Amino acid sequence: MSSDAEAGASDAAGAGDPDREAKADRIRELLATEGDAVAENTRGFNEGRYESTGRLDDYEALKDEARAIKEDAIERLPELIDEVRESVEANGGTVYLADDAADANRYIREVAAERGAERAVKSKSMTSEEIEVNDALAADGVDVVETDLGEWVLQLADEEPSHIVAPAIHKSREGIAELFAERFDPEDPPETAEELTMFARERLGALVEDADLGMTGANFVAADSGTMLLVTSEGNARKTVTATDTHVAVAGVEKLVPAVEDFSPFVELIGRSGTGQDVTSYISTLTPPVDSPVPDFDDDGEPLADGSGDDREFHLVLIDNGRMAMRDDEELKETLYCIRCSACSNACGNFQSVGGHAFGGETYSGGIATGWEAGIEGLDTAAEFNDLCTGCSRCVPACPVGIDIPWINTAVRDRINRGEADASQLDWAFEELVPDEEPGGLDLATRLVGNYATLAKWGHRTAPIANRLANAGPVRAIAERVAGIDRRRDLPEFASESLVDWFEARGGPAVPAAEATREAVVYPDTATNYVDVERGKATVRALEALGVRVRVPDLPGSGRPPLSQGMIATAESAAEDVYAGLASHVDAGRDVVVIEPSDLATFRREYERFLPEESHERLADASYDPMEYVFGLLEGGADPAALRAPAEGTGPVASGKRIAYHPHCQARTIGVGEYATAVFERLGYDVRVSETECCGMAGSFGYKSEYYELSMDVGEPLREQFGDTDRTVVAAGTSCTEQLDALLDAAPTHPIEVIAPRE
Repeated sequence: MSSDAEAGASDAAGAGDPDREAKADRIRELLATEGDAVAENTRGFNEGRYESTGRLDDYEALKDEARAIKEDAIERLPELIDEVRESVEANGGTVYLADDAADANRYIREVAAERGAERAVKSKSMTSEEIEVNDALAADGVDVVETDLGEWVLQLADEEPSHIVAPAIHKSREGIAELFAERFDPEDPPETAEELTMFARERLGALVEDADLGMTGANFVAADSGTMLLVTSEGNARKTVTATDTHVAVAGVEKLVPAVEDFSPFVELIGRSGTGQDVTSYISTLTPPVDSPVPDFDDDGEPLADGSGDDREFHLVLIDNGRMAMRDDEELKETLYCIRCSACSNACGNFQSVGGHAFGGETYSGGIATGWEAGIEGLDTAAEFNDLCTGCSRCVPACPVGIDIPWINTAVRDRINRGEADASQLDWAFEELVPDEEPGGLDLATRLVGNYATLAKWGHRTAPIANRLANAGPVRAIAERVAGIDRRRDLPEFASESLVDWFEARGGPAVPAAEATREAVVYPDTATNYVDVERGKATVRALEALGVRVRVPDLPGSGRPPLSQGMIATAESAAEDVYAGLASHVDAGRDVVVIEPSDLATFRREYERFLPEESHERLADASYDPMEYVFGLLEGGADPAALRAPAEGTGPVASGKRIAYHPHCQARTIGVGEYATAVFERLGYDVRVSETECCGMAGSFGYKSEYYELSMDVGEPLREQFGDTDRTVVAAGTSCTEQLDALLDAAPTHPIEVIAPRE
């Protein structure tokens, strides 16, 4: 293009969305300053989780038990609140049910004032962070000291936590050493981790001894006895409780469970899920007021006591702050099952790169934060980071109580869309091009991405002209400015002949019905039908080689793109249309082979929310990943010799035997990613499987200008693992192939293309 055109394009791009540009700048800053530390620690926690949970024979049963307890407790919450009040009061303590943060802080300030407290010591508590009790007490002149080492470091640094469990995860040892030197100017500055820890504990020990008020959170509270479960890695909660004569425990109402016996599965799960520890260092069950006497640190000649346990005072502050409304909200209700383990954060590729300072709200961070912030702070707060959830679903199997975090994020995204939409706008220019079920005035970028199936159909019909125009410099500059599509990304090229058209042109099914071992429908997902047609053709050839009579009907898109954008009504309409098109095939006993992993995951998971129960179950049970289906056929006696063996070659590697395989994140979640490996090995291939769970592309996410650097950073481990490999790189999902192509500068092959007979 001409220099004038280039200048114009540059000017157009430079006049982009300031919010988008500010977000990109913030992410770049965090990637540069905190990303490495967050990545190292969260990935370490993940490895520990895999190892620790792998040693449990009854891991899934424990998860089911824990979820059942939480479901029951939330359902019975009003009853449990009344019960715990009776239990605590019978023990000699006090229960205060606070409506909101201001109400809770008013009560806690009154307790501190009555005790004449000059210093309060606290153990780590997300709920106390939520209500900002430190600031409330400080306004009354109370010196509040965090006793958790990480929280204390952040208090000294005047920074916010970056992780629910490990708040200072973004800080390096060197940075903490510099902070201590700056704040305390010690004669012998600590440097090693051990020295820093001892230095902090000595300082904190002196502060604890001089405290007047102790504050804790509570991991769980048993309603029948008032017993609290406190899980810590440092034992600071015990010190906080026993060192002072007044204990204030702050807990959300969702922390209530019926009985002490209900603590058991959570004790097994919370450490394993969060940090990979079989058991956390300190597990304390307390029935306040505790019986131990109050220590007298000033009298060395006497036992550490100035009386008996009767001198102790206990206050349980139960906080609503939007929780009871969340309980009545079917889409946010599951948020209350959260046990604050941080497994969702650790499992999230985006969180691993930027941490909670980007992926978080006023208090909570990571995948579960959207639900919490939407329920407690409101949609405006949730909107600031909600789109960092890509819906990859890796958090779902990681969650010890099975919360469907991606759905919560999708539901909140839908509400954000509707809150921001201007219903007075008719969107007349887009009604024919991208018709959907959403209100007028929806953000243009959201609407375009959500209607990708329609756009892909138009692109296919106008290819190759559409391909040339889409990748022209001025068009890319405008797309970046208006829709936020980063110019550094190569856009997909639409095929002139769709998979459906190809199948019809070849004459339909090639295997006679009388000779067929099975019948199957190859679902023409949007990416396969209009962009990556070759993998669809390969699927047909592979199945026919194994005796399957194949059909490729013309069907609508699955609804995955609108679902990713929070366009739930449009996604639900797509689900109904897809089922209507597939129902007759399922009725006829035909299997449904779904090539794109995200579409298969949609059939099996999200369609449960859109279709009648029986319809969803029939479709989910009948749907298969192509390599899963091939594996089943081989197990059922199909001849593997009908497929392409390593000796025939597979592409860039001369021998064609050595494969580097990256399973799609959705495929891992629904448990089908391993079938490709099993089939490859059965046919004699040498397979190396990626150690990275997420490639970082995540559909439209990697195309967004504000997230381009983050997307590439998430994918960096893949570059490190496969960047210099001499193996044929193989990946199933469209997003994965696009990202690997960008990372490795080599287009990966779909697994089915490796094994399918040549045309």
